[in-house]
Amino acid sequence: MAARLGLAGRGVLYFLMGVLALRVAFGSGGQEADNSGAVQTLGAQPGGQFLLWALVVGLFGLAVWRLAEAAFGAAGPDGHKASERVMSLGRGVFYAVMATTTLLFTLGSRGQKSSDEQSKDLTGRAMHDIPGGNWLVMLVGVALVAGALWMAYKSVIERDFMDKLHVSGRARRVVELLGRIGYAARSTVFTGVGVFLVYAGATFDPGKAEGVDGTLREFADTPAGPWLLAVLAFGLALFGVYSACEARWRNVTPG
Repeated sequence: MAARLGLAGRGVLYFLMGVLALRVAFGSGGQEADNSGAVQTLGAQPGGQFLLWALVVGLFGLAVWRLAEAAFGAAGPDGHKASERVMSLGRGVFYAVMATTTLLFTLGSRGQKSSDEQSKDLTGRAMHDIPGGNWLVMLVGVALVAGALWMAYKSVIERDFMDKLHVSGRARRVVELLGRIGYAARSTVFTGVGVFLVYAGATFDPGKAEGVDGTLREFADTPAGPWLLAVLAFGLALFGVYSACEARWRNVTPG
C-alpha cells in the first residue's frame, strides 16, 4: 500500500512539473518546473497541508519499497539480478532524499532549494573539496546520460515496463502509450541534466550545472523555441498520469 501511495504521489509531482513547465514555455510561469516547484504548488492548494503529508508518507513508502527490492529482489524473472538490486538501491536512496526534503518543507522549512541550486551547490562542493572533483562531476554526468539513454531504450523501444503491469485490453494499450511518451520525455530531460554536468566539469565552472528546471528552460532557448519545451512538458505530465496507472496495476511485491 505504501508503494502504491508513493507511485500515486510521484504521479502528482510529475503532472505538476509538466504543468509548471508548460506555463514556463508560454511565458506565464515564475515557479521552478521541478520537484521543489511542484511541492510548493501542491502546498498552496486547498487542503495543501494534508496533501503534503500524504505525499511525504508516499515518498517514504516508495523509498522503503525500492530498498526492499534491493534486499529481497524485485518482482519479475530478472528481479534477483545484481544490476536490478543496485538500481533499486539507488532509487531507494533517491526517494528517501526526496521524501526528507518534502518533510522539511511540510514542517515549515520554506527554504527548500530548487534543483538548479542543488545541482550547482553539489557540483561546487565536489570541485572544491575533492581532488580531481571536476572529473568526478563529469563521470556523474556521463553516468546520468548513459542511464537516461538506457531507460529510453528499455522503455520506449523494448517497452519492458509493461511486463510489470497487470492490465489488459484497451487499457493496456493506453497505458503503454502513456508510458512510452512519458519515459521519452523524462529520459530527454535527464539526458540534458547529465550533459550540463559534463559541461560544468569540463569548464571547471559549477555555475554551468543545471537541474531539471534550468534544463527545461534551456530547451525553450533552442531553435525550436518554446514549442520543444511544451512537448517535453506535455510528456512529463503524461508520465504523471502513467505513474498513477502504475499505482493501480503494477506488481509491487518484492522477491
